[in-house]
Amino acid sequence: MKATYVILSALLLAGCGRTSGPLKISGAGATFPAVIYQKWFDVYHQLHPDVQINYQAIGSGGGIAQLTSGTVDFGASDMPMTDEQIAKMNIKPLHFPTVLGGVVPTYNIPGVLEALKFTPETLSGIYLGSIKTWNDSRLKKDNPSAKLPNAPIVVVHRSDASGTSFVFTDYLSKVSPEWKTKVGSNTSVSWPVGLGGKGNEGVSGIVKQTPNSIGYVELIYAVQNQLPYGEIQNAAGNFVKADFNTVTNAAAGAAANVPDDFRVSITNAPGENSYPISTFTWLLIPSQIPDSAKAKALRGFLQWMLTDGQKFATDLSYAPLPAQVAQKAMAQIGQVR
Repeated sequence: MKATYVILSALLLAGCGRTSGPLKISGAGATFPAVIYQKWFDVYHQLHPDVQINYQAIGSGGGIAQLTSGTVDFGASDMPMTDEQIAKMNIKPLHFPTVLGGVVPTYNIPGVLEALKFTPETLSGIYLGSIKTWNDSRLKKDNPSAKLPNAPIVVVHRSDASGTSFVFTDYLSKVSPEWKTKVGSNTSVSWPVGLGGKGNEGVSGIVKQTPNSIGYVELIYAVQNQLPYGEIQNAAGNFVKADFNTVTNAAAGAAANVPDDFRVSITNAPGENSYPISTFTWLLIPSQIPDSAKAKALRGFLQWMLTDGQKFATDLSYAPLPAQVAQKAMAQIGQVR
């Protein structure tokens, strides 16, 4: 009798559609925010054991491609999707800003541990290949106390389609007419010089292993690899280092004027203490999700992420969203159905 009861119970559960284990949601995309995303997904699973969110940090381009093909439940990107990319999707994607971050020039110069100063001209010159050695007079002028060697600069950039590359090249296109004309801005560009590394972790890894190299990465990757990173001259003419305050300052001017679809660039933002290579980063969530359980779970996660989840940002070298941006994003959650 007892065995019959167990079998009947199992059949009833199966008939109700219940399965063992948590509901699994998959996402892929940007490496820029991967550190905080993994933290969020782990903490959220602890709070909600019935939901497990798996994320692959494959680059913004890869995330958009997988979202478009329908192989993941959501994507992630540091570059807002273009009108052309959105038009290719069967279901309209919604952009949810998650945190703010700064892209920093990080370098490995033996004997040089201080924060070097880079003007728009010197940073674009290095990546254009017109500034070839560390002891170039233009670099020495802004860094008179640094012992810059007479050594070739080893330039490192991303090899994959990257939102971090978009942010970096978007900034260079705004501050350097030559860069805008010759290279432009995109997730992938034809780099004039340099070695390619996959992901922020790939670029930081090459820089860490290569003397006299320079690369651009999201701030947390320089911090985690104990690599120095430079100060950038901003639109006000001040040399500013990326941190919670300076990245937040870059977003302050845009916060009141963020468009309804949240697609906005804040590179080279005005302000005395604004870090010029700052950006929002976004989760790309389909507005219609056939699986109602997944839709409900994602709405719950988005609500948590925009409130309690923001508290994790600062310790991981990101900046939380401005309150008015978070509130505006909260109002969009109801469009996920």
